[in-house]
Amino acid sequence: MNPLRVVFVSGLSGSGKSTAMNALEDIGFYCVDNLPAQLTSQVVNLCAQAEPPIERVALAIDAREERFLRVLPSVIDDLRRSDARVRVLFLDCATDVLVDRYRETRRVHPLSPSGSVEEGIARERELLGEVARLADLRLDSSDLTVHELRRAIADWAGAGEAARGPVVNLVSFGFRHGLPRGADLVFDVRFLPNPHFEPLLRPRTGLDADVAAFVLDCEPTKELLERLRGLLNFLLPLYEREGKSYLTVAVGCTGGRHRSVAVLESLARELRRFGQNVSVTHRDVEKD
Repeated sequence: MNPLRVVFVSGLSGSGKSTAMNALEDIGFYCVDNLPAQLTSQVVNLCAQAEPPIERVALAIDAREERFLRVLPSVIDDLRRSDARVRVLFLDCATDVLVDRYRETRRVHPLSPSGSVEEGIARERELLGEVARLADLRLDSSDLTVHELRRAIADWAGAGEAARGPVVNLVSFGFRHGLPRGADLVFDVRFLPNPHFEPLLRPRTGLDADVAAFVLDCEPTKELLERLRGLLNFLLPLYEREGKSYLTVAVGCTGGRHRSVAVLESLARELRRFGQNVSVTHRDVEKD
C-alpha cells in the first residue's frame, strides 16, 4: 500500500480555499472541510483502514475555529513523524483585493461580523500566522483567476513525491499590467524579438507553436534559457538547504502574451525533465 498523503489547506477567508478543495477533489483527494484539528488523527486512521484504503486526503482548516488552531502545529508534527506524507498549503491574498472581493459579494467577514472587513482580515492574519509558517506552499491568489488557481494547485498536489526540491512557481506577465505580487525572482525579456510586430503572429500567444518558434529559435533566447537554467540549477539546492519549499520566478515582457509565455513554457519543460516540481501561470496571456 502506498503511504497516505495528507494535504492541509488553510488561508485567509476569500483567498480561494473552496476553489483549492475543489481542485484537490478533482484529482482524487478525499476532502473534509473545516475539520477540528483534534479529530485529524481519527480521520486519517479511518482513511487508512478503509477498504480499499483512501490514499489521498485533503483537510481544510478555518481560522473561525480558533480553539482548534492552537493544537494544529502539534497535530501536523505528529503526522509528519508517522508514515504519512504531509504537506501544508496556505492561500494568501493582498488585503485590498480581499476587501474588493467582500464588497462584490456583499458579505461580512466571519471574524468581524459587526466591524470592518479590514479588521477581520487583520485578525485572521494574526490567528493563522503559525499555520502560514508551517506551509510547504504559500500561494498568493491576488492576481490569479479561479482557473489559474485551480491549475496551480493541481500541478502542485498532482506532482506527488516524485519531484524533488522546492516547488517552482513560474509566472509570465506583462510589465504594462504591473509586477506579480510575491515574486522572488523577476526577469525582463523585452530585449527579445517581439511577435507583436508580426501581423500574422500578433493575435496569437506564446502558447502557439509558430509564436514560440519565433521567440525561441533566435540566439539571444537560446543563450538566455541556458543561463536561466544554470542559475536555477545553482539556486534551487541552496534554497532547499535553507528549508524554502517554494520559489516564485516571474518572467515579463511588454504585454505578457508572447515572449514571456514562450520563454516560461520552455523553462518549465526543462525543469520538469530534471524532475523538478513546477507550477505554471500565464497571468496576462488573455489580456489585450
